[in-house]
Amino acid sequence: MNVTDIVYLVAGAAIPTFIFSCLLTFGIRRLAPRWGLVDRPGGERKQHQRVTPLGGGLAIWFSVVLYFGLLHFLLVVLSVTEEGHPLKTLAQSLPFFGLLSEHDAGLRSKLPDVWFILGSATALMLLGLADDRFQLGWKIRLSAQFFVAALGVYLFDHWRLTIFLHLHLLTACLSVFWIVGLLNAFNMLDNMDGLSAGVAGISAIMLAAALLLGPETGDNDPQLFVAGFLLVLAGSVLGFLWHNHPPARIFMGDAGSYFVGFCIAVATILATFAGQGNESRHSILAPLCVMAVPFYDMLTVIWIRVREGRSPFDADRCHFSHRLVDLGFSQSLAVYTIYLLTIICGIAAMLLQQVKGCSAVMVILLVLSVLLLIGILETTARKKTHSSHDTAKTK
Repeated sequence: MNVTDIVYLVAGAAIPTFIFSCLLTFGIRRLAPRWGLVDRPGGERKQHQRVTPLGGGLAIWFSVVLYFGLLHFLLVVLSVTEEGHPLKTLAQSLPFFGLLSEHDAGLRSKLPDVWFILGSATALMLLGLADDRFQLGWKIRLSAQFFVAALGVYLFDHWRLTIFLHLHLLTACLSVFWIVGLLNAFNMLDNMDGLSAGVAGISAIMLAAALLLGPETGDNDPQLFVAGFLLVLAGSVLGFLWHNHPPARIFMGDAGSYFVGFCIAVATILATFAGQGNESRHSILAPLCVMAVPFYDMLTVIWIRVREGRSPFDADRCHFSHRLVDLGFSQSLAVYTIYLLTIICGIAAMLLQQVKGCSAVMVILLVLSVLLLIGILETTARKKTHSSHDTAKTK
């Protein structure tokens, strides 16, 4: 795929959903209070000072579903329209639809996959919406998440992580845990204005770029379908972010974080990041590099809670973003810092696909070193802060 086609793909996939999401979020901001979807200030972990609408996840979800519904309808109409018909001539004259016509057969074959993914993601979105409204217990939420993920992995063989292991049960279990882990990572990251949506948008764009610019796969296909799906999702998330950036006027809620996390997780499983030959097998770690920051936040939060003898499902202010604020960052600066770290890890993922051997090991070590450096700086600064507080109390 040449640069011009990539530009057409980005414009045709991301811009419409950005517009849909931006407009829909504006409407949901006014309807959410009537539906009881609001987040009230109070408690140690909440940063906002006023009642804020929830339900931004509905706008993200509907924007993606609307886009693929319109795309499906258009493909069906064009398939039954004769050559030379004004509608077909007009569509073929537009750059993006010209690109679609080149891949018409491939897109049609992928539409059932799209609707199953969106159907599963919709079930999780509704689960999150129920939690936003009625505060479900963690056992109910986690059980439903595992059920939806396991059902998809059971029904579709290609919903399996590509880790070059011929152990069917192991890859199936790892795939289920990857999906559930990633959707919960984005859910836990949704703790500060613009944070989860921004990281999700950056991650989706980085993954799409890695697929479009990376090495060719065995079937000589740059994975247009998965890249396009990620760009559609990115446009929808960024349209919502227009309303969610600090100070947020609406939150995505669990409905949004579940939907976004699930879609990104399944996209990373469906994609093939490794090119042809054994020398590029290390590229399967590209999604893990892109997702390094969400996983760092989730794992460190769980570690802190377990170390303190609390349930890992307790809500608190020990997230990465909160820890940065405790060290003197403003909330906006903490969010932008995490954005920057996500971009750095995403660039490393793209670089990982271009190198081989020892160079690939160095890229992976670079990502690990960045995370380790963050941990060291956090720990050192926190100890210094606590020491200063203890000294002040003894005076």
